Amino acid sequence: MADPTPPAAANQTRQIQGRIDESKCQTTYASFFRPSGTMSELIVDFGVNMPAQTTEGQPALIIHLLSRVCMNWQVAKQLAISLGQTVRQYEEQVGPIAMPQAQPPAGGSGGNGPRLAN
Repeated sequence: MADPTPPAAANQTRQIQGRIDESKCQTTYASFFRPSGTMSELIVDFGVNMPAQTTEGQPALIIHLLSRVCMNWQVAKQLAISLGQTVRQYEEQVGPIAMPQAQPPAGGSGGNGPRLAN
């Protein structure tokens, strides 16, 4: 009668090696981002704030969109967690990052927006 227990090698998980190909990577600076989404994906537009003047000589701000990144919500959550960890590590090494005082949106939550859950 054959032994019903599988060999030890069959119980081990196989690891897949990954390689990151940076040959087509482009670096872009962004001073602006705009998230939006649907039920199935998150869309984040990135751009640059460009100071300008209106025809009346008043200061204005033009935003040049440069890139759009679309991802599913699982990847978006992984990105949010990873960014949080990266910022925390940076602040532990360098010190707190000063944030400008923003005005709460009209009728908004006054900065008490959604929290990232584990």
